[in-house]
Amino acid sequence: MARFVACLAPTPERSAGHLAAMGAAVRYGAGAGGGAVRTPHLALVTDEPGYATGPFAAYGRTAVGEVTLHNRPDLLEALTVAGDPAPPGCPDGELLLRCWVRLGAAGIRAAEGMFALAVHEHAEGGGPDELVLIRDHMGARTLFYARADDTWTAATSLRALRRWPALVAAGGTGLDLAAVRSFLTFAYLPGEETLLRGVREVLPGRCLRLAADGTVTETHYWEPEERLKAGGDGAASPAPYVLRLRELLEEATAMRLPPGEDVGVLLSGGVDSSLVTALAAKLHDHPVHTYSISFGDELPNELGYSGLVAAHCRTRHRILTVSGDAVAARLAEAAALLDSPVGDPLTVPNLMLAEAVAGDGLRVVLNGEGGDPVFGGPKNLPMLVQEMHRRRGDLPDDGYGDGYGHGDDVRATAYLRSYRKCFADLPDLLTPEALHALTGLPAPQRFVTPYLRPEARDGRMDHLLNQLLHCNLRTKGAHHILTKVERLTASQSVQGRSPLFDRRVVDHAFATPPRWKLNGATEKWVLKESVRDLLPDTVVDRPKSGMRVPVQQWLGGPLRELADDLLLGREARARGLFRPDTVRAWLRGEGALLPRQGGKLWLVLTLELWLRAYDIS
Repeated sequence: MARFVACLAPTPERSAGHLAAMGAAVRYGAGAGGGAVRTPHLALVTDEPGYATGPFAAYGRTAVGEVTLHNRPDLLEALTVAGDPAPPGCPDGELLLRCWVRLGAAGIRAAEGMFALAVHEHAEGGGPDELVLIRDHMGARTLFYARADDTWTAATSLRALRRWPALVAAGGTGLDLAAVRSFLTFAYLPGEETLLRGVREVLPGRCLRLAADGTVTETHYWEPEERLKAGGDGAASPAPYVLRLRELLEEATAMRLPPGEDVGVLLSGGVDSSLVTALAAKLHDHPVHTYSISFGDELPNELGYSGLVAAHCRTRHRILTVSGDAVAARLAEAAALLDSPVGDPLTVPNLMLAEAVAGDGLRVVLNGEGGDPVFGGPKNLPMLVQEMHRRRGDLPDDGYGDGYGHGDDVRATAYLRSYRKCFADLPDLLTPEALHALTGLPAPQRFVTPYLRPEARDGRMDHLLNQLLHCNLRTKGAHHILTKVERLTASQSVQGRSPLFDRRVVDHAFATPPRWKLNGATEKWVLKESVRDLLPDTVVDRPKSGMRVPVQQWLGGPLRELADDLLLGREARARGLFRPDTVRAWLRGEGALLPRQGGKLWLVLTLELWLRAYDIS
């Protein structure tokens, strides 16, 4: 298990020196024809969980990557058609490199999988070398980059960049206060920001070309587009959309099943994980294991539904009981496994599920993540209701032709408030010094405005529901859901795979008329109809409830002492981010009209643990 680091310095010797200073091991991989690949620019970090391999070489380029491809036969065929077949047994990273070099952006766009790839390119004609960074369509695997000492460095490990001496000397590992505000607003970091001032994240579906002179050229090789047929929003019959979606779901699930091995599925009992379970049970020729969570018999749960699905699909079902004491004992460990903090109270349960899967000897576990951001879950309703109550003429018309002026900040701010995290609490939560330091820094609305008010272009999202789904996909999907799954499962040498985030499934969702996604009051209608024959009606037609995590009870019980010590202790006070009186009031269950202090405290606690894990003051 390893992650990778890539370096582009003015000389090969300086590249090798930077890699060594980060503790990255320069290894020799196999090139085309079996020859050794020797490069001072690419290395592996062997003390962190990940899937990095390399370096490998093809067509004069060298690369290193964390690459898992689900459609190898399609890519091998594409290279053969291009007249340059790849060796049948070449590793996934080398195959993706070949697709990039021979087929360009189209080759990467055709790749279905989870990948982060760094390619070192020798410029033709004796010019300066370049470093090319490529991240998968949805953002399942992360990739960071930074510049210091006239050198570009990229890594799938933020921790490796954190210990890069040149970046430390340049002040690039200090705390980015704007990113702190973003985290408290979203409960994750929704874009290119990291909490390290000098480190950026490659966005999904992008290719970055880093030049020796410090310039960056970004290419979007894939972005979902609204491709509705003439006739508009639902004039046509829904049957073709339902049938085609079923075909795509079966293909997406089948290509993620491990040949010749048992597979696991994380089964909450909701329709998304249930349909993935049913498809896996139908398509796989080995046993399917399912895993559900209980937080104790005294708390509401979905075990009745998950048990029903498990029995219906004849899986080998396990229920994992997660206590508040276990969460308290392992919260710091879970926070440290993530490259950026995630204020999700399910991180420890997710980690324990991954352990259970690994303990059963499985290497792949599927999940139902993606159903809400791709097909229209209930969290879009507050925004849809707000738009319904807007009045014509509230703001000057903005050229969208609907008679309503929206104003970027109005809709974006409403979206941030709909998250119900700490966005509205920032004036009371942050210290005056922190608020003053934030003056003039870019506001978090910038992360959602491009999706909620997209600029005119072919294929842009014009329908509000699609704009909301696009926003969810590119923010929460890429920077919260997928990256959390990847890091926590990788820590146990398990691959977490998400069929509902399949690129072709997503493309189909945005080509489906919005009314077939939100059909009256029925959310994800087309998704449910596409699998209705596979599941009991009581599962397909049940209302969305979500995982009810007893955060408030945990913070009043087993986590109370930990939260008090961490959030009101000397180290947190010295950091000077949060007002102790507000934190103290929230710990007492005061300071908010509704009992939502637990969720807000969870964000602050998660951030504090992450900062300590990365030794950031």
